[in-house]
Amino acid sequence: MTFLPDKIEKVEDWLKHHDGRFAYIADPINVYYLTHFKCDPHERFLGLFLFPDRDPFMVCPELEVGQARASSFGREVIGYRDDQDPWAIVGAALASRKTVSGKIYLEPSTLPYKKVLALKTLYNDAPLASIENLLATMRNIKDKDELAAMKKAGEMADYAVGLGIEAIKKGRTERAIIAEIEYELAKHGYSEMAFDTMVLTGENSAAPHGYPGTRQIKEGDFVLFDLGVVIDGYCSDITRTVCYKYASDEQRKIYRTCLQANKAAIKAAQQGLRIGDLDGVARKIITDAGYGDYFTHRLGHGLGLGEHEEPSMSAANDGTLAAGMVFTVEPGIYVPEVGGVRIEDDVYLSEDGPVTLTHYPKELQIIS
Repeated sequence: MTFLPDKIEKVEDWLKHHDGRFAYIADPINVYYLTHFKCDPHERFLGLFLFPDRDPFMVCPELEVGQARASSFGREVIGYRDDQDPWAIVGAALASRKTVSGKIYLEPSTLPYKKVLALKTLYNDAPLASIENLLATMRNIKDKDELAAMKKAGEMADYAVGLGIEAIKKGRTERAIIAEIEYELAKHGYSEMAFDTMVLTGENSAAPHGYPGTRQIKEGDFVLFDLGVVIDGYCSDITRTVCYKYASDEQRKIYRTCLQANKAAIKAAQQGLRIGDLDGVARKIITDAGYGDYFTHRLGHGLGLGEHEEPSMSAANDGTLAAGMVFTVEPGIYVPEVGGVRIEDDVYLSEDGPVTLTHYPKELQIIS
């Protein structure tokens, strides 16, 4: 995947217009977004430093330097050994830039307080501010390379759901099905999941974020799959629900209502629509069918390098949809003692309207 330098240049230009002394980007996901350098530093230091009018630099563990220099960053990369203090190296590199006064921009949601304190020892009087809104806004709009990765991730999510449905057998446990899905994906070279794969059966499916366990599949169960695959760092997220052997009249009504809400919300997604109103499209259908109290979460969330990103597709969000966004549409109905249904698709909002990136069939399947 080609990452264009205009991502870094956009941040640099933004700093010029927002009294920026420099930006310290520490979240590995944001570092990857800006440089295509993928790194999990664990407890070690990772920092990308961007300036309004100075050359940027990156500091990373010495064992990662080769990969950092091979990335699309193309600027100075400074490595440090485990017996060195990375903050001394950061301090020297910052001093060599001779920056003027201004705000230091950080990612407060993810930056540990310990690192904030270390930075303050270098710039005790500099005001700190957040750059997260800028990065979230940039990441919201996918370019063609990002979209290509997400389309492939959606295809692999479809494939993974199919693997799970093929694995359904009486007496098989939730964890056993998960193991089979991930084993088959790994055999084909796809070993990175976007999040912990979820398979929930029977009454367990009534927990929107339940924990798969050793419950065995029984006749008449809902079987809910929620999973995602990562391609070139970009995530997919799909949910499908099926019935094993037979479905009761109530199960069919629940499923039919949820599917209607999913389809209606996707169709309604248009540029300029208030995001909270899109949640309302699905919620009204579910409420009118008598299941409003059982739709207990927002309609969805943004999707990209993270499995959950901005925007939050909740009723409270006054933001509007824009072309280039990718988000999930995942209405759900969860009835204790009966079970739950969630139907989730990844949706790309093009200039011409919504385009789904997940395509596994959504009509109710009775698995025999």
